[in-house]
Amino acid sequence: MTLQEYDYARESPSKLAASCLLLALTMKNLGGWTPTLEYYSGYSAQDLHPLVKRLNFLLTYQPQDKLNAVRSKYSHRVFFEVAKVTPMDMLKLEEALTSC
Repeated sequence: MTLQEYDYARESPSKLAASCLLLALTMKNLGGWTPTLEYYSGYSAQDLHPLVKRLNFLLTYQPQDKLNAVRSKYSHRVFFEVAKVTPMDMLKLEEALTSC
């Protein structure tokens, strides 16, 4: 979804990928940002927090009337229907991020 948003073009691809992974781990309660992830990504969890919050905001307030191709594609079971995953409540996300 970030490919459709000009605001994310200035982010480095590695930081964007790491932030997406941290958001996914948090959304699915699969643990936090481990020392191994920090070592191999080069990013601490605190480095990723602002971008993770922006990504969750993008998922929460996505426009429903345009650019439906990506949403439609990733709503299919072949892609595990990831477009249908409910975004986290911003307060719960904040709590989860402060604990990792």
